[in-house]
This record gives sequence, C-alpha cells and structure tokens, in this order.
Amino acid sequence: MAENGEGNADQYAKDGSVDLRGNPVLRSRRGGWTACSFIVVYEVFERMAYYGISSNLVIYLTNRLHEGTVEASNNVTNWVGTVFLTPVIGAYIADAFLGRYWTFLIASAVYLSVYTYTHICKFGMCLLTLAVSVSPLRPADCKENCEPASTLQLSVFFGGLYIIALANGGTKPNISTIGADQFDEFDSKERMHKLSFFNWWTFSIFTGTLFANTFLVYIQDNVGWTLGYAIPTLGLMISIIIFLVGTPYYRHRVPQGSPFTRMTRVIVAAIRKWKVPVPNDPKELHELDLEVYAKRGNFRVDSTNSLRFLNKAAVKDSPGTPSMVCPVTQVEETKQILRLLPLLLAMFIPCAVIAQTNTLFVKQGTTLNRHIGPQFQIPPASLGAFVTISMLLCVILYDRFLVKVMRAWTKNPRGITLLKRMGVGLVLQIVTMSIASLTERRRLSIARSHGLDKAAGQVPVTIFMLLPQFVLMGLADAFMVVGIIEFFYDQAPESMKSLGTSYSLTAYGVGNFLSSFLLKLVAKITSSRGKGWILNNLNASHLDYYYAFLTLLSVLNFIYFLYVSNVYSYKSERWEEKVALDDQKAENG
Repeated sequence: MAENGEGNADQYAKDGSVDLRGNPVLRSRRGGWTACSFIVVYEVFERMAYYGISSNLVIYLTNRLHEGTVEASNNVTNWVGTVFLTPVIGAYIADAFLGRYWTFLIASAVYLSVYTYTHICKFGMCLLTLAVSVSPLRPADCKENCEPASTLQLSVFFGGLYIIALANGGTKPNISTIGADQFDEFDSKERMHKLSFFNWWTFSIFTGTLFANTFLVYIQDNVGWTLGYAIPTLGLMISIIIFLVGTPYYRHRVPQGSPFTRMTRVIVAAIRKWKVPVPNDPKELHELDLEVYAKRGNFRVDSTNSLRFLNKAAVKDSPGTPSMVCPVTQVEETKQILRLLPLLLAMFIPCAVIAQTNTLFVKQGTTLNRHIGPQFQIPPASLGAFVTISMLLCVILYDRFLVKVMRAWTKNPRGITLLKRMGVGLVLQIVTMSIASLTERRRLSIARSHGLDKAAGQVPVTIFMLLPQFVLMGLADAFMVVGIIEFFYDQAPESMKSLGTSYSLTAYGVGNFLSSFLLKLVAKITSSRGKGWILNNLNASHLDYYYAFLTLLSVLNFIYFLYVSNVYSYKSERWEEKVALDDQKAENG
C-alpha cells in the first residue's frame, strides 16, 4: 500500500534508492543490515574461491608448471594486477548503463559459467579446474630436471586465470558498493551503521581468505590440485545463489550516465574557455534548476575554489565566448574525482608491498622446517592465515572499542579520519618490511652456516620464524585496506560511486604490476653484477636487501602521503548537501 504512494513519505529512503522496477523503496522493507547480510555472506564464499587460487598460486607455478622464482612471482602479481585493474571497466558499465546489480550479476555468470566450444569447457573456474586435473593439460609430476610446461598447458591454465580476472572487473567494484548503498545517509541511524559497514565487509573478505589459506591450501598441497580447485568452484556457485536469494531486500541506484563523458566535457569546456574570467559570485555560474536534481534523484553540489580553473566550464555563454557550458555540479564532481588522484598514487607502493605476502613470503616458507610432529607439515601458503587472523581481530577491536574511544576524544563519527587510518597502516607496513628484512638476514645466516647457499635445501629452522611479518602485515591491512576501500567510496561523487570504488581496486592492480616490475628490475640489475638478490635458490639470494629496498621506498612514499593528505580537503557529506539544498528551496519559496 505504501509502495503505491500511500503512507508516510518519511518512511521512504531519501537517497534516491529504488527497486529493480525503478519505484521508490521503503526503508523498513529493503536495505539495512538485512540486505547486507546476504551480500556479506556472498563475499565470504567468493573470497574463499578467489584466495583458494591466489594464495597458493606461486607454489603451483613453481612446483607444477616448473617456473623459476622470479617468473612465477611475476606471473602471480601480473594476474592479480589484472584482477584489480579490470574493475575500472565494470565500474564504468555500472555507473553509465546497467546499474550495479545487473553488471555484477552478468559478471558473476561469466565468472562461473561453462561455455561449450568443441565440447571443451572454456570459461573461468571450470577451465581452471580442468587445467589442474586433466593429464594432457598439466605437466607430469617431477622433482628434478623438469621440462617446462607446454604452450597448450600454459594457454589453458592462464586462459582460465585471465577469464576470472575479466569477470572480477564486473563483480569487485559493484558488490561492496551495492552493500554500502543499503544504508540511507539521510537517516541518522542508518548513517551510523554505514560507518561500520566497511569494517564488517572487510571482515567477511578475510573470513573467506582464512578458510582458503588453511583448509584449501592444505587440500591442494596434500590431497590434490583437482579437489583443491573444485571446492572454490562450488563455493562460487553457493555465493551467487546466496546473493540472488537476497534480491527482494536490495535497494538500487539509477545509473546516472557515463562519468567519463561528463568529466571529459568539463575539462574540454574549461580548456576552450581558458581566457574567460571566472565571476567572483558563484551564483553567476551555470547550474540546473533544483527541480531537475529532485527528479533525477541526484544532489546538487555548490561551487568551490579548489581547482578553480575548471570553474571556467560553468561560466555562462556570452557573445564572443565558446558555446560550451557545464553545470556547477558536474564541475564539482569532476574536481572530486581529480582530487583523489594524488592519493591514489600514494597507494601504489603500499599495494606492491602487500603483494609480497602471496609471493616471496610464501617462497621463504618453502625453505624452512614446516613439520609439526612427525607427520603433519604446514603448507607454506597457510602462514597467510596469520595475516587474516590478526586482521580480523584488529577489525573487531577497532570497530567495537577504538572507534568509540576515539569518537569521544576527536568528536569524529569515525573515530579518526579515513586518511589518518590509512596513515597508521602505512607506518605498520614500514615496520613489517623492516622486520621481514632482519628475519631474512637471520635465515640466510643460518643457511650459509650449513652450506645451503651452495646446494639448495631446507634450513633447520621452524617456519614460524616468519610469523611476525605475517601478523604485522595483517595489522597494517586492518588499517590501510579498510581505509582505502571506504575512502575512495566515500569521497567519490554520488553518481560515480562504482568508479570511486574502482580507484581503490586500481591501486592494488597497479601495485601488483609495480611489484612485478621492481622484482624483475632488481633481479636483472643485481644478477648482471654477479650476485643476484632473487635467485631460484633463495638460500643463495639476498631477499633481506630486497626487503630493505622496499622499506626505503615505503618511507619515501609515506612522506609523499603526508603531504598530499595534509592538503586534501574532504568533500561535504551528502546529508549536509541535502540540508543546504532544502534551505535554499525554502528561501526561494
């Protein structure tokens, strides 16, 4: 009854949320934690599927496809980089055309689907499972003098990997955004819940990761890769079903058109009018009528003096000036996206550091004593579980206790600002890589004392000597990873939320490619001088030097981060913009 237009209008979501048919929705019937519960549970299973592949991928590439340390590590980071760069495409499609729900659903179908072509499974998880289970598609088992994988074997395996990367472009930037969209910022209670959403969202990610880093990694190392990849495929099926079950409870946002088109128009208009003076009174700039924004379910943004050159795009046409004019709101949305770029650059090196967790950290573990008792051996990739555990505990403590304590002190609803949270994570990363360098120096000293730098072998030290660097990386992630996702979502314009979320994912993509570049460059330079830092025999390498190099880069990057975060100005909250708009409507009668 109320959904047909009757009832109290205040019960409707005021943020422009609609159902799949485009009708306004009631807060009591859709959205909130009820809707988010399906999305969060989906993410647990989906992350289990993703990390069931990525966590142990470097081991599969070296032990089964017989690749070297540098080649395998770079193949992992190149793939992960692609996974996190394709979301820019998915975000564009969602914001401009299909909306987040349908873009996500179509990408999920590609992620999982089995397409038949000449009776061979060709897509995503199905193809990847075939690549590790069908004998002609995988190299024969061997321990010494192994022949490299054939072109066919590599094509099938990496084909499956990169189809998954492409599908992730539609799922990653939209699923977290759909979750955040379930809270109405114009309702004070829901606004506070939204502040906690990204903490619990990340909690769900690392819950799935924990399962992958323990159970799945053990299955892959000790039972078989076929079962080890089939289980994530089943998990992905379950996750999509769970998401579909929650469909009646979701709130949706109407696509606002191509963000790139609007931004390009603003930039081109400003350049064409570069000689046109900007009026001192912002009211003289071009803006659409208030009714236009009310009908579109969007919100007007007042003009600011930051990036003032772009204000020229909103200067009204006059004789002798180019006939291209943009509304102030479009200009300000463009500014908001451009202001994020310097901070996006500051995230590339930290994300390159995170990439070491699933590559070099894991390879270190293969050189150490992994026994617990006479029979059981810890899979090297399982140490990643300690990243997850420390991160999960930190997120809970942060959300339940630290935020409340800091909120009383700073009066900030989030406890500390998003940039300060990210800054704490960056400092913890510097500490982590410093300790990793010192730990590796000790491991190498023991290896050389036993002559293992001449002939590769297992260093007689427990794998748990690597535990501090894994635990500290988890603490750093609890601050930085959550902060990155929430910051770029929160600071993006309303009509470009998927694009903003894709920024955070782009940081990981570029960071992984940067990791590949640095590793290859350092290996090439140091090898040419007669003493390689990264060799296939890690006992003859100098990973301690490489980790110290990453520590130095992290320090320099932190200095840059301090500068750009100090000059950054947060955009006003949407509910504040709405209040100002309502006040202006009242003044205009």
